[in-house]
Amino acid sequence: MSRSKVTEEAILEALRVVEDPEVRRSIVELEMVKRIEIDGSKVDVEVLLTIRGCPLRTVIEDQVREAILAVPGVTSATVTIGTMTDEERDRFAAKLRGTPEQTAESPLLNPHSTTRFIAVASGKGGVGKSTVTANLAVAFARLGYRVGVVDADIYGFSLPSIFGIADVKPVVVSNLILPVQTHDVKVVSMHFFVPENRPVIWRGPMLGKMLRNFFQEVHWGELDVMLLDLPPGTGDVALDVHNMLPKSKELIVTTPHPNAADVAVRAGLMAQQVHHDIIGVIENMAYYQCDQCGEKAYLFGRGGGDQVAETLGTQLLAQIPIGATGKATGIFTADSLQGEAFYELAIGLASTLEMTPTKRKE
Repeated sequence: MSRSKVTEEAILEALRVVEDPEVRRSIVELEMVKRIEIDGSKVDVEVLLTIRGCPLRTVIEDQVREAILAVPGVTSATVTIGTMTDEERDRFAAKLRGTPEQTAESPLLNPHSTTRFIAVASGKGGVGKSTVTANLAVAFARLGYRVGVVDADIYGFSLPSIFGIADVKPVVVSNLILPVQTHDVKVVSMHFFVPENRPVIWRGPMLGKMLRNFFQEVHWGELDVMLLDLPPGTGDVALDVHNMLPKSKELIVTTPHPNAADVAVRAGLMAQQVHHDIIGVIENMAYYQCDQCGEKAYLFGRGGGDQVAETLGTQLLAQIPIGATGKATGIFTADSLQGEAFYELAIGLASTLEMTPTKRKE
């Protein structure tokens, strides 16, 4: 019985299913397949990556080898990983940016964009707003949504530490930034672009420009939902977000304590003044629940979330209990009380915003 003849066309077709893990597009479409050599049933392929020492090199190499070996007639696959030249990187970035018409404005800022924007705000610091943002993003991803997060707290950025990616730097290809991916969430923060412990000393207009760059200079790809971690209070950044994203919805984070609730109301009132819809209130650190007996202890009092929701004419969506996160991150495990609370919160928000997951998780 004769063996099927292996062709270059068959190999290319098989490789179309392999995606660059950072941009989630086919390596064939992005012209990352440099060379294909066929010797009977043996195939040798060279794939080019954007930078030397790419941390996802092994992932791509394994997926390419697996795809080649699935082609009828192939008995051996050799995968060589190379690095793009400057010219090849420019072409790669141009493909990601699209046509001149597409690059004039970020697709996310297009009025016809289907991406849902949720700004997470609080009146004061210390209420766990960034932890709420990160864990809600992870919960959306666990449900199968394509999720992006902008750390808009440009002075007090903390999302990279919460996600456990403080030491990671985003890949930059011909001035196009690829967001850092973790927990199936794409993240961009000012933390990635300033020297360690160097304070950001900017006035309002510069902050607004940086926020716009986070949309225009970052290749987000297609997203179902984008979360924005706003700085606490009612300053310039919050106003810029309201002006830049008029369709953005807003979540208000508070703790049960009356002082936190009083200040949270101010952040909500500002959102209402610029005609942003407040879709609800999240009460963080609502209580501590004993692992053994299940009894709840209300360490910071009770009623703050209900107070904020009633004053703003909205609803209390979730009460997140106090608990320990992962050893190296601020992300709760899926089976923890907190993880389950965020999961239910994400389900409710997805229903309210009429979101359909791109790929349902098992």
